[in-house]
Amino acid sequence: MFRFFENLVDPYTPYEADDAPPRRLWPFMRAYSVPFHRVFVLAALSSIAVAAVEIGLIAYMGRVVDLLQGDPAEVWSRHGAELLAVAIAILTLRPAVQALNVFVLNNAIMPNYGTLFRWRAHSHVLRQSVGWFEGDFAGRIANRIMQTPPAAGEAVFQIFDAITFALAYIVGAAVLLADADPLLVLPLLIWAGLYGLLVRWTMTRIGPASKASSDARSAVTGRVVDSYTNIHAVKLFAHHDQELEYGREAIETARRTFAREMRLYTIMDVALNLLNGLLIVGVVGWGIWLWVGGSATVGVVAAATALALRLNAMTGWIMWALSSFFQNLGVISEGMETIAQPVTLTDDPAARQLGLTRGDVAFEGVRHHYGVGQGGLENLTLRIAGGEKVGIIGRSGAGKSTLVKLLLRFYDTEGGRITIDGQDVSSVTQASLRRAIGMVAQDGALLHRSVRDNILYGRPEASEADMIRAARHAEAHEFILSLRDGEGRQGYDAHVGERGVKLSGGQRQRITLARVILKDAPILVLDEATSALDSEVEAAIQDTLYGVMEGKTVIAIAHRLSTIARMDRIVVIDEGRIVEEGTHAALLARGGLYAQFWARQSGGFIHTEKTA
Repeated sequence: MFRFFENLVDPYTPYEADDAPPRRLWPFMRAYSVPFHRVFVLAALSSIAVAAVEIGLIAYMGRVVDLLQGDPAEVWSRHGAELLAVAIAILTLRPAVQALNVFVLNNAIMPNYGTLFRWRAHSHVLRQSVGWFEGDFAGRIANRIMQTPPAAGEAVFQIFDAITFALAYIVGAAVLLADADPLLVLPLLIWAGLYGLLVRWTMTRIGPASKASSDARSAVTGRVVDSYTNIHAVKLFAHHDQELEYGREAIETARRTFAREMRLYTIMDVALNLLNGLLIVGVVGWGIWLWVGGSATVGVVAAATALALRLNAMTGWIMWALSSFFQNLGVISEGMETIAQPVTLTDDPAARQLGLTRGDVAFEGVRHHYGVGQGGLENLTLRIAGGEKVGIIGRSGAGKSTLVKLLLRFYDTEGGRITIDGQDVSSVTQASLRRAIGMVAQDGALLHRSVRDNILYGRPEASEADMIRAARHAEAHEFILSLRDGEGRQGYDAHVGERGVKLSGGQRQRITLARVILKDAPILVLDEATSALDSEVEAAIQDTLYGVMEGKTVIAIAHRLSTIARMDRIVVIDEGRIVEEGTHAALLARGGLYAQFWARQSGGFIHTEKTA
């Protein structure tokens, strides 16, 4: 039975991804809710049925009170069968209706709706560009991905568990009272109107207050995660107190926003108690007045009293349910600031797979300044023949890394174009473009998974032997076998920690190298690929690196000039433009900027800061 309801909706059902999802709340929720439409109808009908059964039970209890006014023996003889039938219905029909309702809510909607929401939100965020991620805290993004789906699930749950039920119950109560005496429904209608005004007053304030609280909580998460992620810098500079104060500011802001939100709940609670007092006095008092005047039976008064007391008990729950509903909508609205942002760097609808022949790479009049008009590249033209190995050097901020990011299409150029074998990188799929390029970056960041997972990331279908061969080429196999993590996993099964923090810089770099060696892409980008290695290890893998470069188009960025001196061509970039290019010997003979770098280098590194 559980499995039947749990399988009514597949949260991973295929869907057409929308690069520009709705930015308004209800259209956004509707878009995510499409697979649940039939289940939502069933949930609404079952909630109405539960309310109808409850109202019918109260109405029948009023009838029982009237029946008990007569002679017991006569009552039993005339109505015994009826009472038994009702008893059986209470024991069977009522639990069945309520069971259907809770099965739909608890087993069909709650586990699946949040899962679908989180799956699609995660999918949407993963399609965002590198630049998009660089503009926000990873902690805040993750926090919104984690807290928005359960909020959405809870909001949907409240719609059918509380709101639909409550509306059906109030309508049923009005029908029941009006059937006994039309005047008896008047106090209920007055109360309902005042209750509606209170709900409106509260909810128009709860939503914004909840969103502010959610924003403040995300800010806390962002600051805390930022401190934890950079714990080495915190400890190195002895800034424990400064980081604590940095966190305290956000925590205090979260406290104040939450306190303002809770004031609304206090006002709501006090006003609700006053209204409920009016409801009880109005309905029960009016019922007694009608009984005194002979217009109502004792059973009607009993049913009216039971309804008033039940509504009194329900109203607090309904108000809290509504508050929770709008609070969750506030969380969703805050989450939408991340998960409803349009994906701006997308594949063209007519994008093709990149077709590689020679591996020629061309930058044609490329201009890019990250939208701020400074830094980056300015009208840069560079052609690299297939199989050619080109070294790129320049001062910090000259535009070297921008060149690589644009080639990988982490950003779109602001002017000019980049082609591979004559194909504009913006006209091919991003996946096929990046599959054709292997890159070793300076930071050598790794996934918080096993060494095996990290190396196989380069080519998941590779065999164990291929993986180990790549590790050997990267001079990593021996140290990998000696690894052991806190859970007792050893060797290639050992986990490396967040961003590879459990390894030394050189170890991380060698695993990154092994991953790229395993990928064996036709275009190779080395961004300070050996910067984290000591001289002995660098010398050991230098020949391996040149072996890996064989037959590939290579772009190597370096500050350590010895690593690029053997390249076919060296390109010097300054302030976003190419100022020199040629072989190592030709550039030295020219006596220009490269020659200055070479003359000033110490221990193999260039001085990349400008001199007066």
